[in-house]
Amino acid sequence: MSILREDVTPEILNRDSKECLPGFLGIEMLEVKQGVMTSRMPVKSLHGAINGFLHAGSVVTLADTTCGNATIAHLPAGAQSFTTVELKSNHLGTAREGMVACTATAQHLGKTTQVWDAVVTDEATGKTIALFRCTQMILWPKT
Repeated sequence: MSILREDVTPEILNRDSKECLPGFLGIEMLEVKQGVMTSRMPVKSLHGAINGFLHAGSVVTLADTTCGNATIAHLPAGAQSFTTVELKSNHLGTAREGMVACTATAQHLGKTTQVWDAVVTDEATGKTIALFRCTQMILWPKT
């Protein structure tokens, strides 16, 4: 089982993603601990669809980013990186303002794969917006 790397912090992840998609969307990692990562994202017009609701892609990006950063924080010793090999989301609600929050929880922390579940909620009300699951393949240096 992979354990939390002490050299990966929310501050480092936020700094390193500033010029990437998560940075442009305003996604912020909040906390990382063994098997769990939390984050949030503001709800702005750029996160919406033309129907006035939060775009599913914005929600998926928040959940996938949170799970991906959690994977980085839990890479096994000697692993080089990771890549997402599968993801699924169920969208149950939306938000039109404020912040949406995400909590990713490890379901499997293996040597070759990790499986993460995430719940995206309206930060103010706690209402569930989406349920998300992804599988990450651990990448090892080529020998």
